[in-house]
Parts: sequence; structure tokens; C-alpha cells
Amino acid sequence: SRERSRSMNYKTLILEKKEGMAKIILNRPEALNALNKQMREEILAACNEIETDDSIKALIFSGSGRAFCAGDDLKELKVSDEPFTARANRSSNKMQQAIEHLSKPVIAAVHGYCYTGAFDIVLHCDIVIASEDAVFADTHARWGIFPGTGAAQYVTRLVGKMKAMELFLTCEPITAAEAERIGLVNRVVPVDKLGQTAEEMAHKIIKNDWDSVKALKFVIKEGMRVDLATALEMEGAKFDEFISLVADKRRARIKTFGKDKK
Repeated sequence: SRERSRSMNYKTLILEKKEGMAKIILNRPEALNALNKQMREEILAACNEIETDDSIKALIFSGSGRAFCAGDDLKELKVSDEPFTARANRSSNKMQQAIEHLSKPVIAAVHGYCYTGAFDIVLHCDIVIASEDAVFADTHARWGIFPGTGAAQYVTRLVGKMKAMELFLTCEPITAAEAERIGLVNRVVPVDKLGQTAEEMAHKIIKNDWDSVKALKFVIKEGMRVDLATALEMEGAKFDEFISLVADKRRARIKTFGKDKK
């Protein structure tokens, strides 16, 4: 079915659902989709909606206008109130954890600026497709703030200590090609092919067995948090759990087949 549905309850993003996939489109183009309190709360709500929708098997993050997201809204960050800053950090952490812990694979489709807070979002996604004009940077140190939600740890594990030091301490942007070279991006495509490529990737995932996809996402994500021995134990336990699930599904099919025959 080519049917597309759109949720109308969000003010800073567009949530679309079609063909087993969802799209969260950041939609503050006049501010280059900068993250403010409302957008963070709406991303959290949209992720929760997607997680409970059994028809959705993959999520694509993208941005409207000239950029994926220019980072945190500096108008909010200029508020010289320490409790406000702490609340903003907690809000960001809740949003990012919602993305991180989605059982559905998450694809980021990045064009234009992907700075700081947006960089954090991408780091919590599972697959990143970037257009040739995409630019990545973490500028926390430039503005005298601190990530606080795990960005430095994720990047270090992805690209190694030396490159992570360069990215975070210089705050200098890198191109999509460089991001792909060091392992922050899966694929770089022409600007006009970005949406199509992300959807094709989502469809490749959706056509596979859902229980297998969900289990594989879990062991890869969680395995990165622990040492190899613990990760191997975790994968073995998930294998045993999966075999039991397959047996249950097979018994259910046989039972249904028997009823059909009658």
C-alpha cells in the first residue's frame, strides 16, 4: 500500500507513516531546525508513539529546509540560569535515550548542517546516510558548554581516541566524505538522492524477519556497552531466547494450519 498518514499534533516536526516506516522530519526551517525545548519534547513523544505502533518497522530522521539541524537553539542556551541549563540537558538526555532504545532501526538522513545537539541525535541512530553537502561538528567547547549526554563516549568508540580529541577540542567541522572515511557515516549520496536512499535502506530492513532484526539491533547496541566476554554471553542468551521464540511461532503456525484444515 502506498497510503501515507501524517500526525497533526506536532508543532516543530512532522511525523509521517507509510509502508511500515515512519519519518520524523524536523520542521523549524526558519531556525535551521535548531533544537529547542518543545522540539526535544516532541521528538520524545514521537519516538514513544512509534515504539508502540506495531505497524512501524523502521524510522527515518530528516530535516526540512536547508539543514538537518544546526544544533541547540542558542536563544535558549543564552538564558543565564544554571537550573535551566540542567533541565535542558535532562530533556536532551531523555530524547536521545528514546532514540537509542527504540526497538525499530533508526536511519538518519542528513543534509546541510549537523552540529552539536543534532550530532548527538545522529550518534544515537543506527544507520547514517549523508548527502554530499552535509557538514558535521561538535561545538560544545566553542560555546563554553559540555555535552553531558554521552556524545564524547560514542564518538570515541566509533572513531578512536585521537580523532575524537580532534573533533571535540577543535570544534572544527568535517565534510560528509570525511565522516564516512572515519566511520561516522555509512554512505554519502548526491543531495537529490538522499530521501530515496534512506527509504530504500528502510525497505531493505522492513522486508526481513522482524524478530531477527529486533534481536540483532539489541545485541549490537548493548554489546558496545560492555566487554567482549560479556557481549558474547549476551548474544548467546539472546540466541537461546530466539530459538524458543521460533519454536513458539512454529507451534502457532501448526495449530492454525490444523484449524484451517478442519
